[in-house]
Amino acid sequence: MPHVLLIFFAKKRILRYLQGILTNGLHIRPAASLPLLIAYSDADWVGCKDTCRSTTSYVIFFGPNLIAWRSKKQPTVSKSSTEAEYRVVRYTVAETIWIRKLLADTRIVLYTPTRMMCNNISATYLIANPSHHGRSKHIAVDYHFVCERVDDGDIVVCYIPNQFQLADIFTKWLSSNQFSFF
Repeated sequence: MPHVLLIFFAKKRILRYLQGILTNGLHIRPAASLPLLIAYSDADWVGCKDTCRSTTSYVIFFGPNLIAWRSKKQPTVSKSSTEAEYRVVRYTVAETIWIRKLLADTRIVLYTPTRMMCNNISATYLIANPSHHGRSKHIAVDYHFVCERVDDGDIVVCYIPNQFQLADIFTKWLSSNQFSFF
């Protein structure tokens, strides 16, 4: 009999939880104008003290709607914060290319490049100025992948200050005010 009571109380607790979060969720809103694809990417360099690997995260919006997000530990150790940030830019660019192709398959054509928001000045300079490439040969594959997309006009990489970096919610401890703001 106690086992049956435990199951009953567990079910009741689940139903109360579900009733309390009915208004939560991802709400899809129409865009006022032609929607843009905007991506925010971030990495916490050497975030894991055990493995010295960085955690990468990105969030992607189509107009006002959040459509993709990810947070994952990088597969290898990054030698610099620029490398960690650049690596997540590459992951995010690959995801936005896939989203653009998916939208094109559904006859939604984007006429503007994807805006890629990165809060690492060195990474944005590396993308904008190929002359810095000599100092970053260890990230050459990522570099060429992103630069090809920038040259093709698919991506525009923009610097964004830390206080507006939405991807921080997946990589860093945030104050309650900053968490609520995001």
